[in-house]
Amino acid sequence: MDRLLSMTVFAKAVELGSFSAAGEAMHMSSQLVGKHVQTLEHHLGVRLLNRTTRRHHLTEVGASYYERVKVILAEVESAEGLAAETRAVPRGRLRVNAPVTFGVHALAPRLPEYLTANPEVTLDLSLSNGYVDAIEEGFDVVFRIGELADSSLIARELAPYQLLLCAAPAYLERHPALRTLADLSKHECLGFSHTELRTHWTLDGPEGRVTIPVSGRFMANHGEAMLAIAKAAMGIMLQPLELVRAALESGSLVRVLPEYSAPVRPMHILYAPDRRLTPKLRSFIDFAVGTFGREATLADGVD
Repeated sequence: MDRLLSMTVFAKAVELGSFSAAGEAMHMSSQLVGKHVQTLEHHLGVRLLNRTTRRHHLTEVGASYYERVKVILAEVESAEGLAAETRAVPRGRLRVNAPVTFGVHALAPRLPEYLTANPEVTLDLSLSNGYVDAIEEGFDVVFRIGELADSSLIARELAPYQLLLCAAPAYLERHPALRTLADLSKHECLGFSHTELRTHWTLDGPEGRVTIPVSGRFMANHGEAMLAIAKAAMGIMLQPLELVRAALESGSLVRVLPEYSAPVRPMHILYAPDRRLTPKLRSFIDFAVGTFGREATLADGVD
């Protein structure tokens, strides 16, 4: 006989107090219930139940065995539930948090693909550049850029985040030639107020990694504002590829000091370890890894 089925029948007989009640609940005869219990006893070599004509009682060994069987059956049910969820249609509300620039210029343009493929998912996107506590604030997933300090979340690595130096052609025409990093001290460098990019830029180049002080008359906490200022020929900025790609392709911005690049910053998608991978959560993680996990290069029309 199927041992797992025999365990299920045994547990049901214990919980309902008789073979007949267990048989009725499981749509089998009381004789078959008794046969399942006898099969277990024969396999284990011990008596699990002391029987009378109307009732039965657990032996000491039977009581211990019953406690273990309950755990086993619960684990089996849980495993089957997870397997069923993977086959289920993603549905329900999904709360996602992402940094502003990545969210506006990289994530949002691709979300129609996800929503079209998953019509029963409602997506709530929140954009912010500050630290977000995913668990406390109830987000299903969060995107983070930079080294991870929080080890309590499960992280899936995505393609690294890239920053480029760029400026408007009109700005470069009106200002001193820009040939070396030292020349940046003569220029308006647009500061990003959320990070060390306010006052220092770290760049990799022919001489290795160099950190240089920068300054300028404009600072912003939002990439869109900085992009507008840079396109108006007001300074040089160091910002993500996602933000500047269209401007570089149109020629309203050009790369400066192309032999220098900011160190790539790691990017991850994170979720709570105790959060079950429901179909909606699994589908979104698979979408994010498939869309943003591929290696990005600077050869995408912006060299």
